[in-house]
This record gives sequence, structure tokens and C-alpha cells, in this order.
Amino acid sequence: MDLRIFTEPQQGASYDQLLAVAKTTEHGGFDAFFRSDHYLGTGPGDGLPGPTDAWTSLAGLARETTRIKLGTLVSPVTFRLPGVLAISVAQVDVMSGGRAELGLGAGWFEAEHKAYGIPFPPRRFDLLEEQLAIVSGLWSTPAGERFSYPGDHYRLEECPALPKPVQSPVPVIVGGGGKRRTPALAARFATEYNIGFVTVEDVAAAYGRVRAACGEVGRDPASLTYSVALTTYCGRDDADVRRRTDAAGTDVERLRTRGLVGTPDEIVDRIGRYAEVGASRVYFQVLDLHALDMIELMAERVLPQLR
Repeated sequence: MDLRIFTEPQQGASYDQLLAVAKTTEHGGFDAFFRSDHYLGTGPGDGLPGPTDAWTSLAGLARETTRIKLGTLVSPVTFRLPGVLAISVAQVDVMSGGRAELGLGAGWFEAEHKAYGIPFPPRRFDLLEEQLAIVSGLWSTPAGERFSYPGDHYRLEECPALPKPVQSPVPVIVGGGGKRRTPALAARFATEYNIGFVTVEDVAAAYGRVRAACGEVGRDPASLTYSVALTTYCGRDDADVRRRTDAAGTDVERLRTRGLVGTPDEIVDRIGRYAEVGASRVYFQVLDLHALDMIELMAERVLPQLR
């Protein structure tokens, strides 16, 4: 089981806080540090000291970590033009020695677009399809050759398709619970399909749709990694769990079916249910970036039971 830490810095985090979490992630033996890609908070709080740009911060972490994978879950197509995105991700991949991963999605949070003056067009799934084709095409074009793309939304003419990433291919994550276009895009472009914050039964159904979509395009469904993201509150005992969930004001009953809440043994048992329906990678969504002790607890008592 591949086990990753996933953060939401838009709620308010400095780069130094992200670095502390990333280093704790690496020292604890987790496989990756991932972050969301948002510019506006999605919950309560003042958001101070403000947002951090996803790929700028990952570039910094690329130079201050040595082993863990680094990526987004997920970058919206509305934030960056595909050619610029391909350059940024390739550069982080080089800076990290081949540890970058790109999660790419259509974008959904209209308020942050209005707040920062970012266009929020309709038919964003069309943009997503073209961006996936472009970043994949740019990275796979042999050095010395040119890449062109005559899209409806993006047009590239005789692009040198540089710089090249270290990895070939760079892992690309497509996620979400859409029943038609999401599975089709995952089957065509992704190395990983991710779904988050839903029941085991919903995860199983989503994986089934992606496997069916792979069959439709002649792809081996086993060539994809199937992952799940789950909000996580882990405590040494029941009192510690209650302390963490009470401080966060979280809906514990909802987390019992759509997340991970409990002692290390309870967390392991719950992950086992997702593994039974095909999940081989878990993103632990850690909302409190000060909770380094919770990450250390999971490193000590959850990871050894799942490796």
C-alpha cells in the first residue's frame, strides 16, 4: 500500500509550515507529500498568512526533500495555460530528481476565480481534455522534434517541447466522481485514478466505471493505479481522537463512512475495506498543519501494518 500525506494550505499556511509537514512526511516513511491547488480558503478561518502557489511551493520542497514524491491533488485547468504548466511541472521534476506528479482537474471553486480575477469559463471539461493531451504530448515529444496542437481552446504551433522532465512519463492523476467523462479521460491519459471523501461502495463503483472505460479504449485496467483520498483524524486512544475532532469541529459520524477517524488499529481496519475494492494508494488528508504529532503517530503505528 502506497501511503501519502495530503494538505490543504489554502486554509492558511506559510511555506515554512509546508516544509515542516513535508519533512515530517519524509522522515516518517510516507511515500509522498501532496497539496491542493487553491488560492482561497474553502472553510472557516482568516486564511492567514495567505495562499501559497502550489507549483512554486513544490519547487521549493523539491530542493529540501530527497525521497518523497511531490504533487497536486489537483491543479485546475483554469489557473495555468497548458504549455506553461508543462514547463513548470517538468522543471519541478528535474529539481526533485524525478519526483513530481501532476493531478489535473477541471476546477470547481468559482469564488476564488472571482477573488483573484481568474476567468471561470463554462465547459471546463473540454479544457481539461485538451490540457491533458497537450502536457502529455509535450513531455513525450522526442528532443529535437516539434509539437503542434490544433485545439478548439488551445493552439500550439511548432513548439520545441522543452524542457523535458526526468520521468517518462510524469505520473498524471485524473480524479473525481463523474460517471462519464472522468472515467474516459482517466482511461486515455492518466497513470492514476483518484476519488475522495466517499463511501467504500462509491469508490468501488467509480473504479468499476474506470475499468470499463479502459476496456472501451483497449487499455489494460491494471495499468492504472487506483487511489482514494480520505480526511484523517488519528489518535493514540479514544480520548486523543475526541480531542482532535472536537478541536476541528468535524462531523465524526460522516468521517466513519467517508473518511478515517479513530485509533491506529481502527484506521488500518478502515483502509483495509478500501483495499478490498481495489485501492492501492491512500492520501491521508491532514487539515491541521500543526498536527505533526499525528503524522508521526501514523508513521509509527499505521504504516508498519500496511507495508
